Amino acid sequence: MATVVVAGPQDTNDQIIKKFKKKVQQEDILTKLKEKEFYKKPSLVLKEKRDEIRKRKKRRQQAARRNRI
Repeated sequence: MATVVVAGPQDTNDQIIKKFKKKVQQEDILTKLKEKEFYKKPSLVLKEKRDEIRKRKKRRQQAARRNRI
């Protein structure tokens, strides 16, 4: 899958590179690439998801406590 950036007649090289970086970031290409760099066992992926859910839940509870005070 190619990432295509259309360069206008007035665009400089720096502007084209900036557009490319923005498009790559919007499409979340780098994070997907880093995730696929190494194989993760399915059990490890599930464990990481559970841990992330616990962290989010804990942060929400702490924020709720702070808002009540």
